Amino acid sequence: MTAREARDSLHRFGLARDRLAAALRRASGLTASELEALEQLELDGPLTQRELGERLGLTSGGTTLLVDRLERRGLVSRTPHPGDRRAVLLRPVATAATSAAAALSRYEAAVAAAARSLSASEREAVAGFLRAAADAAVETAVSLREERSAVPSGRRR
Repeated sequence: MTAREARDSLHRFGLARDRLAAALRRASGLTASELEALEQLELDGPLTQRELGERLGLTSGGTTLLVDRLERRGLVSRTPHPGDRRAVLLRPVATAATSAAAALSRYEAAVAAAARSLSASEREAVAGFLRAAADAAVETAVSLREERSAVPSGRRR
């Protein structure tokens, strides 16, 4: 496989994952930010509101509004931070099974089976490639946010 074929495969996966996320949002009634917040919390465990906001590229006010919506829907809980009395930790709350949850479980099982079909060294190579691609995506997103915030608001299009 060439480097271009690997890059194109990653791009195809990204597009397919975008379609999956859109279907999950439609099935669950979540916004893109709400779904991304839940995915961050499920992947990385409890986060403070500040950590979540930084990962999503939201302002502190935007993060508070987002978390308030998720909490009202019973999708996240706020618990005291054990090491910082000023902060709370956000945790995803297990929700009742839905058709979206069942479909997501099937997707996750298929991905787990695909990972199990690889040798340990192949899994390490794939994971390294995906980490590098994820790092590049995060760095580019941060750069774009910084560039946008450097432009005076009257000059944005």
